[in-house]
Amino acid sequence: MVSLHDLKQLNDYEWELPRSYRRGMNVPVRLFATRELLEKVLQDKSLEQAANAAMLPGLVGHVLVMPDMHQGYGFPIGGVAASRYPEGVISPGAIGYDINCGVRLLASQVSYEAAESLLGELSDALNYYCPSGVGEKGPLELSESELDQVCRAGARWAVQHNYGSQADLRRTEEGGCIPGALPEKVSSRAKARGRTQLGSLGSGNHFIEVDVVDVVFDEAAAKTMGLLAGCLVVQIHCGSRGLGHQVCDDYVDAFQDAVRRYHIELPDRELMCAPLTSPEGQAYLGAMRSAANFAFANRQLLAFNARRAFEDTLAGRARSWQLYQVYDICHNIAKIETHLVDGETLQVCVHRKGATRAFGPGSEQIPEEYRKIGQPVLVPGSMGTGSWVLVGTERSMQQSFGSSCHGAGRVMSRQKAKHEVRGDQLRQELEARGVHVRAGSLAGLAEEAPRAYKDVDAVVEAVAGAGIARRVARLAPVAVVKG
Repeated sequence: MVSLHDLKQLNDYEWELPRSYRRGMNVPVRLFATRELLEKVLQDKSLEQAANAAMLPGLVGHVLVMPDMHQGYGFPIGGVAASRYPEGVISPGAIGYDINCGVRLLASQVSYEAAESLLGELSDALNYYCPSGVGEKGPLELSESELDQVCRAGARWAVQHNYGSQADLRRTEEGGCIPGALPEKVSSRAKARGRTQLGSLGSGNHFIEVDVVDVVFDEAAAKTMGLLAGCLVVQIHCGSRGLGHQVCDDYVDAFQDAVRRYHIELPDRELMCAPLTSPEGQAYLGAMRSAANFAFANRQLLAFNARRAFEDTLAGRARSWQLYQVYDICHNIAKIETHLVDGETLQVCVHRKGATRAFGPGSEQIPEEYRKIGQPVLVPGSMGTGSWVLVGTERSMQQSFGSSCHGAGRVMSRQKAKHEVRGDQLRQELEARGVHVRAGSLAGLAEEAPRAYKDVDAVVEAVAGAGIARRVARLAPVAVVKG
């Protein structure tokens, strides 16, 4: 196990695990964290997993871990790794099972005071329009050809079918569609799981949350995003549902043969990988992009239905009830990007697992209106705490492959949380604090108790202190819908 003595402290917010820690590491590991957060990290195997990940072939720069990191499948959640393109490898475990799990933020001009008495009714409407829960179906049942279209076009398919606008697409990462999707590389079982789930929230840590813009730290950036102090916003956190999970499962199995065929030695079978240019690597890339596009379409439909809930509840009772999109980001994805690494401009396949893109000012990969301030970075906290809106920085481009944290990060397993927390009591506590709760399962609610997570403010302090993101606004929850 990695100990504090194995790490070199670079400054108050950055630490490094050198290549000399373990034979076979191709790059060092760099960790963004305060000393207090680091001590929590050392209680699980996440840094061991990061050291294992540093042994993947073709890596450049550093394996990076964010302050919300915790132990995952093979590769730590909160991890970032870049493999040289096209010579390197791609690893499903370094992306995650819920491909393109991500967050969409919608904002409004509805003041909390105007909506306070209607929040219970609004919560009911969100719960009605946005199905949630394990295996829950969405409002659409797609034919296989329609599902293939969704996998190719992503959120663009949804907008073409009148479930949103071009403005939504402009403010979605990759315009809501990652090129190069190959639906024919998605198994029939994965498609069967996805056909009925478009427009549904799922379970676990997925949620729809109504927040109020509590504190604004950067007035100019907040104004550019349309974030108004004291007004309601909506966060949608979900991914590719059963389709993405099955894609990961299928290719973890398929890559076991690929590892042997290409003579790749790994310290952990959960880091199964394949060369990017191999038939197996290309097949997974095409299937992963298909699942990512499904997730973009899923959040687009959920946004459409969140707008219906706002209209049903607030139209005629509050001025300017409409919801407009701030941004939509991925945090379980791999993308081919260009970065400056040790003074050399390289094409790399950047794996982000529980980490979000945080491109800095001037990037042509972000909407034109955000190029002066940097890409919005959405960092949801746990229920009953708070969430953050940040922006990417020039330093994130230099130090972290344009990446930052994605949330608070767990400190307690779901099983332990269910053992220690009673869902009914938690709901009562949240309601007493003014947070309206709609949950399909009290056990599922207990899994997501605030004490099961790190302090999101401390996580944000670390990335802001390291300079890889800048604070814009803090959000306070007033209603939450969970599966």
